[in-house]
Amino acid sequence: MTIARLIEGRSETVFSTTTSTSVRDAVAQLASRHIGAMPVFDGAGVAGIFSERDVIHQLQLHGPAMLDMLVGEVMTAPAFSVSPETGVLEALGLMTRRRIRHLPVMKDGKFVAFISIGDLVKYRIDHISTEAEALRSYIQMA
Repeated sequence: MTIARLIEGRSETVFSTTTSTSVRDAVAQLASRHIGAMPVFDGAGVAGIFSERDVIHQLQLHGPAMLDMLVGEVMTAPAFSVSPETGVLEALGLMTRRRIRHLPVMKDGKFVAFISIGDLVKYRIDHISTEAEALRSYIQMA
């Protein structure tokens, strides 16, 4: 299965921020929306990803003063991304190897969607459950 199939029909809003947003405001957005990360835009393109991990790392480096910095100074950049044609297992492998939890989905240089490791793991669990049920049915009929 491809990322395109995984994201088709999605209507949810992807919350994002910009490189010129203060970290304080971006942290408030993460907290109020109960999300762990968001894509960071600089003009029309994805400049990076701002996540809870960025907050923790920068807090350790700069202390509370990091809240007055700009997202563009503390985000993870460049962002690894996938295309809609990427396979789910390939995307999951990339996330595992790079120890990241979120990926922008890009098509022809344009942002299409934002996926999380939770999206991919849910697909895998559903797929494995379906296969297991099919095997149980096959065994019972044999």
